Amino acid sequence: MTNESGEKMLDLRKSEEEAKATATKHIINMLQRPGQLEKVEHYKRRISRKKASIETKLKTAMQSQLDGVRVGFNQLQESLESISLIKQELDLIGESFGSAPELNNTLQAVQDENMRHSQYVTAKENLKHIFTVPESVEKTKQWINEGKLLHAHQSLMDLENSRDDLLYELHKLPNQSLADKVMLKAYFEDVETLSQLMEKQIKLVVGRTLNTVRKEPTIIVTALRIIEREEKADQFAIQRHKQSGFMPPGRPKNWKKMAIEVLEKSVANRVEGTHVDERADNKMWLARYLELARLLILEDLRVVKTLCGPCFPPSYNIVRKFVEMYHNSLSQHLKDIIANGLEGNEYVSLLAWIMNTYTGVELMQHPELNIDTSDIGPLLSNEVLEELQDQYLKNMQQNYEEWMKKTLETEKVDWWSGVLPEGSTQETYYHTAAPVIIFQMVDQNLQVTKTISNQLTARALVLCIDQVVRYCAAYRQAILEFKSKHFEDRSRVPYFTHHMITIVNNCLQFIELAQQMKQLYWVSNASGDAAVRFEALLANYQQLRDEAATILLEESFLDLELHFQDLLTPKWLSSPIPVETICVTLEDYFQDYNHLRVKNFEYVITEAQNLIAKRYIAAMLQRKISLKTYDECLTCTSKIMTEADKIKNFFVRIAPKVGNFDSPFEVIKRLAEVLRCEDSEILSLDLHSLVEKYPDMTEDHLVRLLSLRGDIPRATAREKVAYIYEAQRNRTAPQPMPNSIFKQIVIQDSFLNWKP
Repeated sequence: MTNESGEKMLDLRKSEEEAKATATKHIINMLQRPGQLEKVEHYKRRISRKKASIETKLKTAMQSQLDGVRVGFNQLQESLESISLIKQELDLIGESFGSAPELNNTLQAVQDENMRHSQYVTAKENLKHIFTVPESVEKTKQWINEGKLLHAHQSLMDLENSRDDLLYELHKLPNQSLADKVMLKAYFEDVETLSQLMEKQIKLVVGRTLNTVRKEPTIIVTALRIIEREEKADQFAIQRHKQSGFMPPGRPKNWKKMAIEVLEKSVANRVEGTHVDERADNKMWLARYLELARLLILEDLRVVKTLCGPCFPPSYNIVRKFVEMYHNSLSQHLKDIIANGLEGNEYVSLLAWIMNTYTGVELMQHPELNIDTSDIGPLLSNEVLEELQDQYLKNMQQNYEEWMKKTLETEKVDWWSGVLPEGSTQETYYHTAAPVIIFQMVDQNLQVTKTISNQLTARALVLCIDQVVRYCAAYRQAILEFKSKHFEDRSRVPYFTHHMITIVNNCLQFIELAQQMKQLYWVSNASGDAAVRFEALLANYQQLRDEAATILLEESFLDLELHFQDLLTPKWLSSPIPVETICVTLEDYFQDYNHLRVKNFEYVITEAQNLIAKRYIAAMLQRKISLKTYDECLTCTSKIMTEADKIKNFFVRIAPKVGNFDSPFEVIKRLAEVLRCEDSEILSLDLHSLVEKYPDMTEDHLVRLLSLRGDIPRATAREKVAYIYEAQRNRTAPQPMPNSIFKQIVIQDSFLNWKP
């Protein structure tokens, strides 16, 4: 204590010394100049006022602190007095609790009497029900049988309440008597039977809702009121069970849940009930079932929307509930039908109904319903629908293969039948029914898929294209076999030419029908793969048309082989027979070619011109004769030019459009003019001009041509030709080389094995 006082005194002295030092410094600063001595009095007054202000503040602070201490002491005094009073009260309470066990023992008799009184009150309230249970049960049964369900239910609830109240009183007893419970339950066992009978009656009414609501909606309303009462009783029983642990017998009944289940079963039975036929009884069984189901659901939902809606409480949301029930029942039944297997057009009927009819204006979007099923989900999952479409397309492919096989077999039979093709009169074109049959089948399938969805139509279109392309391959193979067997013995098929004309026309018809198919069924968002396949289809039949036309000409040119071999021979120089025979023979064949379609006829005539020109030019390049003198050369070239004009005029007469357009026989005349050129300089110019006009003409072609002239040695001819081609190569940048007839001329030592 002494040490602390000493430290405090030291601190005060130290503070006083610091204050004096600070004041000294302050005075020194104020009195640094002589003029400041005059203001000493002013400084004293200012400092005095400041000191007085600080002392006032200090006094105020001290007074405030003293007041706070005084209040604190008063509150502590009051708290001490309150604690003393509380302690006294707690002592009294402790003494009172000490006597509580004795009081409990003293009042035990009163407690027992109170419990007994409560039981008597309950028994007295239910006395009339207890003594009249048998009568009430019989009366309630009678009301149920008579359809007086509200009266019956009120009586049932009175009996149940009496039973439940008595059982609850027993449940509250500390020492529960199992025998009393069993006795009460046995006495009221007929009440449980009544409840089951009432439930059965409610089920019956609810199950007939769609029929009853049309005639007597009050019956439905009565049943629903009873269900609502039972739902409230269930809620009360559940709440009391949470509080006391007591649950009456048979609770909760869950009659609302039962009613929904009955409705679901009723709907399922109605959906299945429209399935009246089987495949063995009626081939159109599925289409009939779907139509009956549509009519049933449409009528039932109309009744639900107009009649059931006002009868059912809003909490049922009955219209939406019925939509879901029909949706689910129909979905399940359709899955069962699919599981049992579908055949043929049944896939189409089912897919069209599911994807269009069910969700369209014929059913759910009907003006009287206008039901949105998007939130319920699809009738069948996308996986099931995809599987149905795949199986449908697989069946379609099998049908195509079978029909196309039969169609091709029919074609083969016609070829070997020895009978003229269809359209054998002079005014018509030869044809068979094969293209029309195939594309009729294609059209029918695509018409059907178009009623289902664009996506399925696009897939079916690709499948159709693939199958028609496959038929083209099989058709080609059959044609080649037909040709091969015919050329082994040309007497076996008397109308080979006519059938080949038919084949050429059929190929063009395939192309035209395919283009019509594209116009009708092409889907705007079809994949690029579909476009590629379609172009391949057109290309395949175009190529087959060209091949068939070549075979057609091959037949006629076989008869002319010997006459072509006679061209540009010593025998030919003195005889007009080869060319005249060629023209006469071809004219005879061309009479049959008039049965070609116009486009095909023009193509065949063009090819015939090219073949004859190729054979004639090839004969010129074969060096079968040697023109030793200019006169011989002049005679030979004159004959060549005459025959070229004769053949050209022949074709102009047969086909004016083709004969007058870019005739290949002008090439023959051009070659003849080169041969008859007498002056070597002019000959070189003619050769230059010839190479420029026909750049695909080879050096060998020119050398062989010049070799016909006996006055030009072979070595000289080679030098001339080599010089011309060297000069041609040294000219400006090479231009694209157009194809001409020389591209197709390959010189052979013998034409015995020549094929056009």
